[in-house]
Amino acid sequence: MATLPFAKPAEIGFDANRLQQAFNLLKSWAAADKLPGAGLAIGRKGKQIEPILVGRQRPEKDSAPIRKDALFLVASITKPVTVGAVMMLVERGLLALEDSVNRYVPKFAGDGRDAIQIRHLMTHTSGLPDMVASNEELRKGHKPLPAFIEAICKEPLLFPPGTKVSYQSMGTALLAEVVHQVSGTSLPEFLRKEVFGPLEMKDTSLGWEPANKDRIAAIRVPKEMETQDWNWNSAYWLGLGAPWGGLIASPSDFARYCQMTLNGGVLDGVRILSPATVRAMTTNQLAFMPRIPEEDRRCKPWGLGWRLNWPGHSANFGDLLGPQAYGHWGSTGTVCWMNPETEAYCVLFTTQPQEPEGRFLARLSNAVCAAII
Repeated sequence: MATLPFAKPAEIGFDANRLQQAFNLLKSWAAADKLPGAGLAIGRKGKQIEPILVGRQRPEKDSAPIRKDALFLVASITKPVTVGAVMMLVERGLLALEDSVNRYVPKFAGDGRDAIQIRHLMTHTSGLPDMVASNEELRKGHKPLPAFIEAICKEPLLFPPGTKVSYQSMGTALLAEVVHQVSGTSLPEFLRKEVFGPLEMKDTSLGWEPANKDRIAAIRVPKEMETQDWNWNSAYWLGLGAPWGGLIASPSDFARYCQMTLNGGVLDGVRILSPATVRAMTTNQLAFMPRIPEEDRRCKPWGLGWRLNWPGHSANFGDLLGPQAYGHWGSTGTVCWMNPETEAYCVLFTTQPQEPEGRFLARLSNAVCAAII
């Protein structure tokens, strides 16, 4: 597995003592069972501090310690990776952001759906719900992704596209179908061939590689989900490869994706995205949508796939990050962010869902940011 070069904290502008405080904080949470397990990878300027892994491989108290090669289900951090795949097709002139979605998914039509553009799916402005009404039924039935697409095509819109912002995973599911229709390749295979392979991200895949089953750190699921055979830890969910939340990766491996983005789309001489594409993905796209409420455009900006930081909102990536930062959360207890101003990134994967227990992620981000000098 290729990794970014390791460096001592002082070599890339981190205060070693302050950084140790961040590490100690994470270790104390694991020791107190506030989170079962976690992995942290941080770096700057093309290098990384040697990642740390803490806690247990599974939530059970008698579980073995977390593996040094542990993998994590990163949940919604998957979304900007899916969007990145679509943007690669945009770069090739195979589609445009203003195209109607039903140009590529003809059955997604009627009842206002014809007005939904590709850009709306990437910015949470499509009017689609986060999940379809039959979400739990589909999961209980172990239905494949095409069944979710069928359901999305029948789901009523919550509002006319381009008029509001409402976080939605189903728009990202449709983007996977767009990739399939335009490229002739499924999204997991497209990412493997066009992104993860070239970037030498050998520990990253959309959906699991069954051979890596024992490496995947188990999530502490809510009690009501523990006995369900479709929860986050189930073979069904890990194998589904949900375009909105099914990415599996190690912190160190995903750090390569973050560094590629900070580099303007290139890593180790391999270009994945153009600088223009990265700029578009990390620019406030809501500013160009006149019908979006002014407060959302100004205070809760979205790029394409990436969420920009919201400094004045409780759902920020950290109190010490400015508005130039961007990244994403994941419901399984994950966060990543990149800060072009400091050339720094942070990848924190845990196995403790952040609701309703509280947000450890932003607190650790604060400690990491405080170590940048």
